[in-house]
Amino acid sequence: MLGVHSRTRGDGQVPEESATEVTAAGIARLAGVGRAAVSNWRRRHADFPKPVGGTETSPSFSLTDVEQWLRDQGKLAEVPLRERLWQQLSGHPAGTVAGLVHTGCVLLLLRERPAAWPGLAALPDDRLAGVLSTALEEVLTVRFGPVRAVHTPAHADMLAAAPLFRAAAELAGELGGARQAFEFLLGRHLDANPRQYTLTPPPLAELMAALAAAAATGAPAGTVLDPASGTGGLLSAVPDPTALYAQDADPDLAALTALRLALHGDADIRSAVGDTLRADAFPGLAADTVLCHPPFNERAWGHDELAYDPRWEYGFPARTESELAWVQHALARLRDGGTAVLLMPPAVASRRSGRRIRADLLRRGALRAVIALPAGAAPPYGIPLHLWVLVRPGSDHRPPAEALFVDTAGLVPDAGRDKLPWTVLQAAVLDAWAGRGEESVARSVPVVELLDDEVDLAPARYLAAPAAGGTAPELAAVRDRLDETLRRTLGLAPTPVAARPGPRPLTTVGELARTGALQLRTGGPGAAASGTAPVPVLTEYDVLSGGAPSGTLPDGAAEEPVLVAEGDVVVPVLGGGSTARVVDAATAGAALGRSLQLLRPDPAALDPWFLAGFLRGTANNRQASSFASTATRLDVRRLQLPRLPLADQRRHGAHFRALAEFEEALRLASRLGEQLVQGLYDGLADGSVQPE
Repeated sequence: MLGVHSRTRGDGQVPEESATEVTAAGIARLAGVGRAAVSNWRRRHADFPKPVGGTETSPSFSLTDVEQWLRDQGKLAEVPLRERLWQQLSGHPAGTVAGLVHTGCVLLLLRERPAAWPGLAALPDDRLAGVLSTALEEVLTVRFGPVRAVHTPAHADMLAAAPLFRAAAELAGELGGARQAFEFLLGRHLDANPRQYTLTPPPLAELMAALAAAAATGAPAGTVLDPASGTGGLLSAVPDPTALYAQDADPDLAALTALRLALHGDADIRSAVGDTLRADAFPGLAADTVLCHPPFNERAWGHDELAYDPRWEYGFPARTESELAWVQHALARLRDGGTAVLLMPPAVASRRSGRRIRADLLRRGALRAVIALPAGAAPPYGIPLHLWVLVRPGSDHRPPAEALFVDTAGLVPDAGRDKLPWTVLQAAVLDAWAGRGEESVARSVPVVELLDDEVDLAPARYLAAPAAGGTAPELAAVRDRLDETLRRTLGLAPTPVAARPGPRPLTTVGELARTGALQLRTGGPGAAASGTAPVPVLTEYDVLSGGAPSGTLPDGAAEEPVLVAEGDVVVPVLGGGSTARVVDAATAGAALGRSLQLLRPDPAALDPWFLAGFLRGTANNRQASSFASTATRLDVRRLQLPRLPLADQRRHGAHFRALAEFEEALRLASRLGEQLVQGLYDGLADGSVQPE
């Protein structure tokens, strides 16, 4: 976050847009430099703007004055509209979240009454605030009803944020709609506060919505409920709903969800504030579908005061079984034959305290499937979460004789958070539900076999794990490839030749950027334009491991991604390691992921392999690194390299390129060796391989 806020008059109102202040960190972001550079500017330039607020150790400066100074110095051409809007939102007098809610209200007005905005925008701020009060009250009441989670902003709040509203409307025009503008601002806020929210990744939300649609019986999923809605990601993934119901204990999240859903489509929206288990806002609802990512491992979920609640149709959950309370709440809010898909921690499938409820869910045909996802699908990212598919039994319902178990972990054995192939996972899960799943991935198990003393519903118990290396002939092929790779590695091993070290003139990446010898770009939360082909993302993991781009961009043109080109040099900026990767033709066109810095050298001035090689020096990285919170951050602009003619650069670059080939051969040998070892362990253990 830029660290921007606004100065206010004694009446709490912002007199003008120029009152926005920016910290040194914000200035660094505007100019694309490190904070040390801002400190140097303050010391070396007497005309640098004086602080207008903050503290002695963390001063703030007038944004307008800073922008003008940066332009005068040739360090800033123009602040992009998105950046200026984000600064204004961050500086909202009532806080970023309140500003986001108020801006969402105005964007909803823009969506619902587009013809009215040009006339409103022409009004002075005081009149605009007055007219907006009436217009927003009408629009919010129509979309959300008289009792709603989104309240009409006060006149003073709207007056203070009038420049923010104008900029938001301008961004909506630039991005193609009010929804895209709101998604950009919401995404920026969530990215700036990753520990504050537990999010359902969009690909997982799409999978849950698709699974619910595939499991639906009778009427389509017209009415959908999320009783723990968070930021509304699950409900946003539902295609063409008739009505969407959301509840969350956090008033801010309930309001943001309502606005997000209203900006996505024309469904009836009802978003309520409250603790769902203790104070259900929709007790009479009979939804077609329930989608839910409930809070995990809650002890204070209402066990003591809810002992006789009618929702516990399958048994009263133990204090340690809050997730089974959410399961039964979901079933209680479905129509007969309605479908629920819930994201669950894996322990719920096997904890002894929940076995009676699990058994009754199976006996009565409410629990239809348990699907194990790979680790990294959703927070907490370190464990493989489960999806439970449930159907509310009708009065004339006959329980099915089998339950489906799916384990997708084997489809992505080496995947991490940024590497999950969601297209493959979704296809595998939907094929399994349709009865087309492979035996190694899915199996239908008779319910009678599940009703033992444990009622353990972990899919891994009913599906054989695939061997790491496969059959004996496959392992023999791995061994042959390992032998070939080791021979190649030996041939690539370089021979060190002693040299006479001596002083040589140095330059820095920052100086090269200022002279135009290279360009600097930073990876971030870009997004793919709707309806376009998927864009692969080069992640930090890919750079460190030498792998192909494995991430994917979210849908929605919120922010243009930075695309890498052949010859670019990509450097991770977190973690304290010394890694630099030269982009090849196969990687070109991928989007630059988070925590990565791109250096694009001018081929007439810099050889990319020369640049990457010197950036990897241990001493070089150490002098350019600093600590940011608990991680080590690399200031790429401080990295040094010698001033050499292009011919000498290319001679060094050829050696660095040979080292990279040797390194990749070592990586491949390591992977093949691990595959062979684990495959032999598995083969000897299961009898498919015999000792020599």
